[in-house]
Amino acid sequence: MNERKQLVVKYAHELFIEKGYQATSIQDILDYSGISKGTFYNYFSSKSELLKAVFLSAKEKFETERNELLIGQNLADIEIFIKQSELQIHSNKSSKLFSLYEEIMISNDTDLKNFITHVKFQNIHWLSKRFLEIFGNEKKPYILDCAILYSGMMHQMIHFNSLAKEPDFNPTEIIRYCVDRIKTIFEDVSRANVQLLEPDLIKQWLPEFFHTEQDFHTALLHSATDLKKVIFKLCQDDEAERVKNLKLIHFIQEEFLQNSDPRIFLIESALLSLSTSPKLKDTAEIREFEKVIANS
Repeated sequence: MNERKQLVVKYAHELFIEKGYQATSIQDILDYSGISKGTFYNYFSSKSELLKAVFLSAKEKFETERNELLIGQNLADIEIFIKQSELQIHSNKSSKLFSLYEEIMISNDTDLKNFITHVKFQNIHWLSKRFLEIFGNEKKPYILDCAILYSGMMHQMIHFNSLAKEPDFNPTEIIRYCVDRIKTIFEDVSRANVQLLEPDLIKQWLPEFFHTEQDFHTALLHSATDLKKVIFKLCQDDEAERVKNLKLIHFIQEEFLQNSDPRIFLIESALLSLSTSPKLKDTAEIREFEKVIANS
């Protein structure tokens, strides 16, 4: 996304929070961001597409920060998960998107409702993966049920605690309370062997997140090749930077292609170095490379 388009997303975010999505007109956005109607429609097909871009921009920033917390850490350490949950609460609070979520869900816009539901599925998928890393494969039959329970507990506890205790609202206290409860629930449902939803149901909700290993390897090869071309172009006068970035890509490919159990924390560390490179960070190719790896 180019800088000017990012500014339009930023200004629209501010307007949507200030006035509400329905009350903000496209003309309001044009006036506030200083662009023409032609430029607007060159960037976005509609106001709803712009709103999606607002959500996705905040989501991308948060997910990058959340993944950085895992670098060099033990994935089974529940304290890291707690820090990730704290980050999510602070991110939601700073972006002030919750009111927009609520406005969309009571609207008649089916497309936006489906978009928000899809985002919720993605969060459940992330929770399921993290619970599998934390509680182990023996708890896999129960991870989807417990991910949904944890998400519901967090949502309701945050809502009512913020109503009752604002401004003395303590997110960490709520997170630890819900984490302790879900640990107990995991033990209870495991002992009783009780399951409501099959973990593989998430594949029906998010089919684009699941693919064959060959599909992934092909996508990784193509995106890596595109990224290498950009590196040769942008770093032609900086051999050290070019060599460093090419080595990082080679390392990531080798981890996925040669290891049956890729070292995710090392891959994420290498990917972070690539994505923060001044010459690469704003390119479409690094974003696509990140997307392919995120769906691995």
